[in-house]
Amino acid sequence: MTTGPGETTLMEFRLLGPVSAFSGDEQVPLGPPKRRAVLALLVLAEGAPVAAERIAEALWDTEPPTHARTIVYGHVSALRGLLHSEPAARVATEGGGYALHAPPESADVWRFQALVRRAAGGPAGEESAALLREALGLWRGRALGGAGGTPLIAAAADRLTEERLAALEQFAAVLHACGRGAEALGLLRPATERHPLRESLIAATVRALHDADRQADALDLYRRTQRLLAQELGVDPGAALSEAYLAILRTRPAADRTAPATPPEAPAPRPAAPDAPPPPCLLPRAPAGFVGRTEDFDRLTGTARSGNPPLSVVTGPAGVGKTSLAVHWAYAHAGDFPDGILYADLHAMEPDGTGPQPPGVLHDFLQALGVPEERLPGDARAAEHLYRSLLTGRRTLILLDNARDSAQVRPLLPGTPGCTVLVTSRNRLEGLVVSDCARLLPLERLAPVDGVRVLRTVIGDLRVAAEPAAAEELAALCDGLPLALRLAAARLAARPRLTLRAMADDLLDEHQRLSLLTGEDAGVAATLRLSVQQLPPAGALLFRQLALHVGSELDNAAAAALSGLSPVETRTALDELAAAHLVEEWTGDRYLMHDLTRLYARSCAAEADPAGLQRLLVHYLSAGQAAAAAAEPGSQPCAALPPGVPPPAAPPVFADRAEAMTWYVTERANLTAAVAAAADAGHPDLAWRIAVQLWPLVVRQVHDGWEPTLERALAAATALDDPDAESRLCSLLGWVLTENGQHAAALEHLRRAPDLAVRAKDPRGQVIALINWAAALERAGDLSGAGTRREQAARMAHALGHPHTETLALYHLAAHCLTVGRPDEALPHCQHALTLAPDQTSDERRALLLDTYGKALQSLGREAEARRCFTEAAALAGPLGPDGNSAAEREGSGPGGAGAGAGRGNIRALAG
Repeated sequence: MTTGPGETTLMEFRLLGPVSAFSGDEQVPLGPPKRRAVLALLVLAEGAPVAAERIAEALWDTEPPTHARTIVYGHVSALRGLLHSEPAARVATEGGGYALHAPPESADVWRFQALVRRAAGGPAGEESAALLREALGLWRGRALGGAGGTPLIAAAADRLTEERLAALEQFAAVLHACGRGAEALGLLRPATERHPLRESLIAATVRALHDADRQADALDLYRRTQRLLAQELGVDPGAALSEAYLAILRTRPAADRTAPATPPEAPAPRPAAPDAPPPPCLLPRAPAGFVGRTEDFDRLTGTARSGNPPLSVVTGPAGVGKTSLAVHWAYAHAGDFPDGILYADLHAMEPDGTGPQPPGVLHDFLQALGVPEERLPGDARAAEHLYRSLLTGRRTLILLDNARDSAQVRPLLPGTPGCTVLVTSRNRLEGLVVSDCARLLPLERLAPVDGVRVLRTVIGDLRVAAEPAAAEELAALCDGLPLALRLAAARLAARPRLTLRAMADDLLDEHQRLSLLTGEDAGVAATLRLSVQQLPPAGALLFRQLALHVGSELDNAAAAALSGLSPVETRTALDELAAAHLVEEWTGDRYLMHDLTRLYARSCAAEADPAGLQRLLVHYLSAGQAAAAAAEPGSQPCAALPPGVPPPAAPPVFADRAEAMTWYVTERANLTAAVAAAADAGHPDLAWRIAVQLWPLVVRQVHDGWEPTLERALAAATALDDPDAESRLCSLLGWVLTENGQHAAALEHLRRAPDLAVRAKDPRGQVIALINWAAALERAGDLSGAGTRREQAARMAHALGHPHTETLALYHLAAHCLTVGRPDEALPHCQHALTLAPDQTSDERRALLLDTYGKALQSLGREAEARRCFTEAAALAGPLGPDGNSAAEREGSGPGGAGAGAGRGNIRALAG
């Protein structure tokens, strides 16, 4: 990515913590966990290709779905899009898989491993210590965070964690040899808390405590570990830990060897004036049953102990547990703040700004710091000056909860380093990043395993253990929000006879899910309502219109159609929703609305402008038209906009087939939902048109459950009594049924399609209907009927004088001749088709024809000519498509008249 004349910013991939990518100081939006997992797998392969099957195996806990290859391809394509402006990094297709090629310095894990190797290869000393310190400084939490928790991803994270621990132990050993072992304590102590049974790590920590003249703490750690090893594993400490213990005893006076150890890391008490008040602690009650958040906890600790201004902003959607994390962390680290903890709930979500204002909070803080009422300044500026003066030189934690914006926080910030500030907010407070170097900590929803742990804390292990699958489903239905999980658990706790399965089944009903997730004085809907009330006008308008959206994802164009805003205004509105965590940014132009937020938006549908739905449907129809034209150039357009419906102001444009097919895969859920929404909302003319525009994807993913959508569209066409619409839907649905072995149902639709096309005065549509009818007859065993209709289709196509349609008809007629054992008749059909408008024949169509031509030649014993055909066909077949099959491995007809369908042999294999 070029940043200026002669300057290039290298894309940086980070795996040693949350999986992320940065271009300079700007974080690149990677999207969902599965896409992060794909990136992680490619980085960990260090340039070697990773098979698509291996990627699919890593993305799912259980057997990958049938369309796993499509999903993998979509994520790889999205990563390529993110790297399109990065000259030094690219994702290549190699050996049936994908490989990331990037400079060695572009990935933190590559730099970490290189630094560790350099340190191990040189003499132990200051240089090795510096290299290891730099390597360990690259870590920002648990490896591969945010990439999901499938077994393969978890195993990869464990391997990286093992490498980090080994490097940390090596670092401690080098410092110990240099007489500076105490310097490693800052990294060793948190690691020992997370790995209390790793003896080599405990031994390194014992030595470091000894080097810091903290013999009592060292002995206490050894004895606690000794007891833990005996209780958990039934063993005594090994040689390394025993030797570290004996080293303390050899150097410690005998009289002190049995002295009780002081609490580890206990801060030295500050000398206090005789009448000084005790240090304030204004924290609310500690959260009960806190689970998970290990990585977030560590990041807060790292920021608090960094040399930078320790200001952290924990941000996230309503109910995600921001306050619980902040208060839990404050209690855990209370010993680090001997001068007290100040806490204020700024009540950002109070309507009309009625929550506490900075002057009132300063008043309370000054009193907590010992300033008598009579000495409190009346002027707000003077109060700020006094507040900062009192905090100078102190080690105090200031926790500002539920902040509305950066302006509300700034008057409450201390003036000098030493104090730590922790802010929570539903908004991102990017202003604090700009003005005060704050570190943002976006809090993600709980992982499924932690969601189940929340249920355990409320209803107990027995009920969860009795229904583990239902517990996991409950966690998913609660969107990983601790608030929703606790509300569901509270409902279960109050109803001991209610099974987890029954509760999950109740929550599956979207009409009652929000009402079920409501407690005595709290609820998901109430928290979301407060977030929506704080939105600026553009964001509020768009959120109202999201009630009409047909899916859970959308891009800028769909949002503009829904809202009626201009593209620039829509971008602003989406940024406002993302800042309030009402939508989640996936890629640069794509946003996700989680289920509970989506259900809340739909509960407010009465406030939305109903015209937004028609604009959205027209957007999807226009985009589908453009995608079909790019995916199958030369094919017959399936449908125009309904009469009187104006086109979108800026219809989408697709550069080529690959871009169009990627769009189809990405938008599939929205497009199928749009068909149902159009039918339900009384727009049957839009319903059938959107459905037939899906045909380029349908023919490539024919076994992927298209029947309900096409049946819904056919019902809409039938209600309109539109023979053109019925013909196209009967033809496409019949072909899908044929490919899925439902021959009787297929023939029921396909035998109607040609007559409907005649009524619609669409001779090209009649040709396509005859071709598809013939395919169904052939599959059902009626070879004679199939041949008759294919010959009829070829004659009609020739009479039309349309080379594209005639090429298709001749291909199918030639394939039929091969099927019935007449290769000599197949030859002239293939030859004629190959001479028809070669400049207008796609590579895919030409490859299919050459493949069939080669098989006919092969059947006639003309091997050399056949091999030349197969070789040329393989060269034209090109790379794998979104379905993971070569383009030339498909045959058939969509309503636009392009090749597609079931495989008839691998051209590459036949080319040998």
